[in-house]
Amino acid sequence: MELVLYISITAAVISILTSYLIVRRVRKQVTEMSDMLADIKNGNGNRRILSEVHEIAAPLAFEINEIIVSYENRLSTFRQAEETNKQLMTSLSHDVRTPLTTLIGYLDAAHKGIVTGKDKEDYIETARRKAHDLKEYIDVLFDWFKLNSNEFVMSIDTVEAVELTRNILIDWIPIFEDKQIEYHIDIPEQPFRVKLDPDAYMRILNNLIQNVIAHSHADKIEISLSRQNKAIRILVSDNGVGIGKKDLERIFERLYKCDKGRSEKGSGLGLSIAHQLVEKMNGTISAESTQGEGTTFSLLFPLAD
Repeated sequence: MELVLYISITAAVISILTSYLIVRRVRKQVTEMSDMLADIKNGNGNRRILSEVHEIAAPLAFEINEIIVSYENRLSTFRQAEETNKQLMTSLSHDVRTPLTTLIGYLDAAHKGIVTGKDKEDYIETARRKAHDLKEYIDVLFDWFKLNSNEFVMSIDTVEAVELTRNILIDWIPIFEDKQIEYHIDIPEQPFRVKLDPDAYMRILNNLIQNVIAHSHADKIEISLSRQNKAIRILVSDNGVGIGKKDLERIFERLYKCDKGRSEKGSGLGLSIAHQLVEKMNGTISAESTQGEGTTFSLLFPLAD
């Protein structure tokens, strides 16, 4: 009887001690959680709660850790967006105000009679070109803002890519001829059905071609469409100045501008827009280039089932 009582008392003591240790551990973790949340409130999101899987507070600790990671990721995204917006404002100051001031100067000179005859015609023509350049820049800027807003939606449907591509390129032929750029277009007769947003696909091709015209100093462009396994492949190649290896690694970044041997004209958003649109349609885009020889952009889009 005494042995049974002794065992019962011992078991009770062990149970109480175990409960005490558990409560003590939980209190410590709660204190750590409180301290950590205070740190996070003050801007420090690097702390994490350490907990063993079998512990009572483990589910809560893991949940708080996940919330912190999510919070940090969102905060990082917000900071990147904020930095991008600052860069955009700086870019706007230079890329919009400067050509606008020049445009007004040409028009004022023509309007006030400062220049006459052939010089006046040249001033007006220069102003016209600068106005078109400015509109093109603003169009790209609005495209980028729209693409990165919550309101952006795509109308992806199964389309016939060959005819769509041909219709897009037809509008570029007069421009190639006007700028004396030799062009070679290889579009097959065989239809290929692909899931695309036609407007987004047009913007991608237009951005790539405009990039060649504005920056490559090329006098030859080649555009082809072909089948590659279960996808269509579109190549846009030029024989321009090419892109350096370091620049090539960053050309799809927002606001990035190559500055070696290439024109500084442009927003630095065109290729970033193309990259984002391609990804939203489950495609891929890549670039290969050799300085002094030219650049090739490659697009891949999966064929529709």
